Amino acid sequence: MKTLATAALLSCIAATSALAASETMNTAPADSSTVTNYYKQSVYDPQQSKIGTIDDVLVDKSGKVTALIVGVGGFLGAGEKDVAVPFSAVKTEMKNNKPYLTLDATKDSLKAATGYKYDRDKTTWLVDNSSRTDKTTGTAQDRSEKKK
Repeated sequence: MKTLATAALLSCIAATSALAASETMNTAPADSSTVTNYYKQSVYDPQQSKIGTIDDVLVDKSGKVTALIVGVGGFLGAGEKDVAVPFSAVKTEMKNNKPYLTLDATKDSLKAATGYKYDRDKTTWLVDNSSRTDKTTGTAQDRSEKKK
């Protein structure tokens, strides 16, 4: 009986080792890019003015990068607004041997876009209703102050 149990255990270990080995790659895909080229990098408009910093990279369930969260406005993180842009909208160029990210947008257009906030409990980005702008009455904060 001990021999049968030992054989079964060794068989499981061998199967697990074979499975783990089949999940690795001998080379990295040639057409891939590291998230470091995006995460925490500055983003510039077509006139080479800084318009924000990438605060997060969003990936769908299949592993495809779908969007980037860009922090715009504010000073040293205070008063910053996070907006989502499609991954395909950010273009990468090499400048001084370093990735240089551009977006065909202005800082003002990003500030006017829908804002997002990160929900740590749900581990997802949600629309930040407090940052929405109503063209007739100003921001949500402005509207609440006008009611007083």
